[in-house]
Amino acid sequence: MSYVFRESRMQWGDRRYHSLDYEMKQIYGNKVYKISLNGGMSCPNRDGTLDSRGCIFCSEGGSGDFASSSCKTINDQIEDAKLLVAGKLSKDPNDHKFIAYFQAYTNTYGPMDYLHKIFYEAINHPDVVILSIATRPDCLGDDVLDLLAKLNRIKPVWIELGLQTIHEDTARYLRRGYPLPVFDSAVHKLHSIGISVIVHAILGLPGENKENVLQTIDYISSLPIQGVKLQLLHILKGTDLGLEYENGFIPEVLSLDEYIDYVISCLEHLPEHIIIHRITGDGPKRLLLAPLWSSNKKLVLNKIHQTMKERDTWQGKYDTSHHEL
Repeated sequence: MSYVFRESRMQWGDRRYHSLDYEMKQIYGNKVYKISLNGGMSCPNRDGTLDSRGCIFCSEGGSGDFASSSCKTINDQIEDAKLLVAGKLSKDPNDHKFIAYFQAYTNTYGPMDYLHKIFYEAINHPDVVILSIATRPDCLGDDVLDLLAKLNRIKPVWIELGLQTIHEDTARYLRRGYPLPVFDSAVHKLHSIGISVIVHAILGLPGENKENVLQTIDYISSLPIQGVKLQLLHILKGTDLGLEYENGFIPEVLSLDEYIDYVISCLEHLPEHIIIHRITGDGPKRLLLAPLWSSNKKLVLNKIHQTMKERDTWQGKYDTSHHEL
């Protein structure tokens, strides 16, 4: 790749990938903070509709371990979350912008009048600039899509979908509960109504190697999506995956160097227009069984950034997709 082409990547700063932080600063002029909200939802994988155990890796918080209490109103949860980041905010109140993120469990799995109430309460908060909703692709009926389209006319709406993997054997092991065509259909329906889609992919799943992961990434890259979260598999106490690990059925997890290699390879395959919302994560330390190195999130991020510089590589270096913009 020519020097001029590499220099154009400097717009991303020193990270060499299209980060969410960069994108928000371009649109809003400053950092935008994501605040986790709890709508008190359940999940068809937990209430007996599909299963009663949840996904094999899912903790009691349903991936919302850092969210507020569902006993509080949405406005109160937002105000509580703002206090938690108050020390990071500038003195200019115009710089206080937030993404309202409904995170725990399946956040379109509820009565329509209730969804209407909590989503409108969140999106109408004056400091919220984006509404982000984590859900399942099999919980996006026509009534939900109609509500999302209306909300999207007020402020941008993002839908986060937990694909995790395209490999059906792994998906069954995870108890994901839906086949790949359901995900594909949901993405295209959301795209047709102008909703941004963020896809979650887990790296380090038992039985999957780097080639399997890149097959998932290449599939994601071919879809009309706007964002990706790359998530290390955290093995947590109190989950079925945790029990398997403690009983010796998962003898190995990714090392830090292996994970860095996986992440960088994924970034190289992802198109430049896709926003990278996450390249690692930090599970609750009180619950984390493995990999223990993941608890030092700052170290992991720094090593990824440094290794990308050393390899002189960047997001999209090996992108061969024919994606829809």
